[in-house]
Amino acid sequence: MAEEPQRPGGGAGRAGSGRAGSGRTSGGRPSRARREATPGSTGPSRPKVERPPLPEGVDWLELDVDVRGQLRSLPKSLAETVGSHLYAAGMLLDEDADAAYAHALTARRLASRVAAAREAAGVTAYRSGRWSEAVAELRAYRRMTGSEEHLPLLADAERALGRPERALELADTPATRGLDPNTRAELLLVVAGARRDLGQLEAALVELQGPAQRSQAGQEWAARLRYAYADALLAADRVDEAVQWFEAAAQVDPEGRTDAEDRLLALSGVVIAEADDSAAGPAADEVGDR
Repeated sequence: MAEEPQRPGGGAGRAGSGRAGSGRTSGGRPSRARREATPGSTGPSRPKVERPPLPEGVDWLELDVDVRGQLRSLPKSLAETVGSHLYAAGMLLDEDADAAYAHALTARRLASRVAAAREAAGVTAYRSGRWSEAVAELRAYRRMTGSEEHLPLLADAERALGRPERALELADTPATRGLDPNTRAELLLVVAGARRDLGQLEAALVELQGPAQRSQAGQEWAARLRYAYADALLAADRVDEAVQWFEAAAQVDPEGRTDAEDRLLALSGVVIAEADDSAAGPAADEVGDR
């Protein structure tokens, strides 16, 4: 994938933020008693879900207020369990995406009707490269809440599955007009990547040019927009312009979140080599003529 969107995290609870059973009805679906049973109820016990051990420092009461509000629909003990795994998913997301996914999946299996659990499963699936799961869970979260905040992740997961057309369809909806500037920038990066996937390089350049030119230092997406534009220019063999925009990306990327400086070093060798070749060419011809 040419350019990956910055994944929104939002801290523990935002990014960390199917029950198996043998009871069947004549229609082949789990019985209602089996589906709805919870610890402390008088119905059949809930099927056991394998749970990864919780890391130290987990405190589900530190989850976002809206997530804790969603958990109030659950029995107290279950809310604590689900909340703890959501917190763990958010805590581990940046250091171990696979472990974060395991905790999010536990929460999702225990509380599939809680939007925060579907969100956590979708975000951690995306971060750990489980594209099909990411699409399924993020679509479920979108249906449950009407929120478009994870639209860039959903669209990029579609790209990763080899479906750039679907990514463009997701981006071409009126709902995108209400996105915050950061999410719009992330979605733009995905759209440009989808255009390139489809061989529409010029269209990708058009998508990126204006936003890259308008980007300013201090905007968290500025370096990545400039970098994406530089990379597209390079793909179009516009090397001199690409060098300028890699330099522009490096100027607003003091933490080195992109590898703009490395790309500049590589390109400087190419440009110097080309210059040397052009300078040496006539001299070599002259020697040959003598």
